[in-house]
Amino acid sequence: MVVYGASGLTSRPQARELLALAVRETWGLSPLPEVSRREGGKPFFPEREDLHFNLSHSGDMALCALDGAPVGVDIQIAREWRAGLPGRVCSGAELAWLEGQPELWPAFTLLWTLKEARAKESGRGLASSIRDIRIPLPGPGLLEMDGLWFRTWTGSGWAAAACGRGGPPEEILWRRI
Repeated sequence: MVVYGASGLTSRPQARELLALAVRETWGLSPLPEVSRREGGKPFFPEREDLHFNLSHSGDMALCALDGAPVGVDIQIAREWRAGLPGRVCSGAELAWLEGQPELWPAFTLLWTLKEARAKESGRGLASSIRDIRIPLPGPGLLEMDGLWFRTWTGSGWAAAACGRGGPPEEILWRRI
């Protein structure tokens, strides 16, 4: 798996530009292959179903993962969410982990990115109860659960996660778009 990121974006279509750049650098494909969506909404290349990708954007940031197997990524600008949201979407273990964190909303944002990344890897998205999406609790390095590998990243005001059958890399490849 390889993960690309971009910040300072001024429009949503620039996330697609990040995907095109990542596909060109990683797989040598240019122009970007046609993109379609599966029934659950997950994007794919109909002419290259052996190549898997996922894309996320939030605020002025985007994240893109490429792999030879299904992959999911999410990036979120850390913000204050609705007060009752953690209680509705987190498992008991996740709520206990949140209680031990110094700042609620950045920690919750990190949990949210893990849930989104796993849901996107599966291709089902957030169709089921968010509370029921199983994720490992955030920690350093690679995390494993149910045969899937996870990694999280954080920066000033943002959190991100990737999920796939291959281990997400230690570093995001940041590019200018």
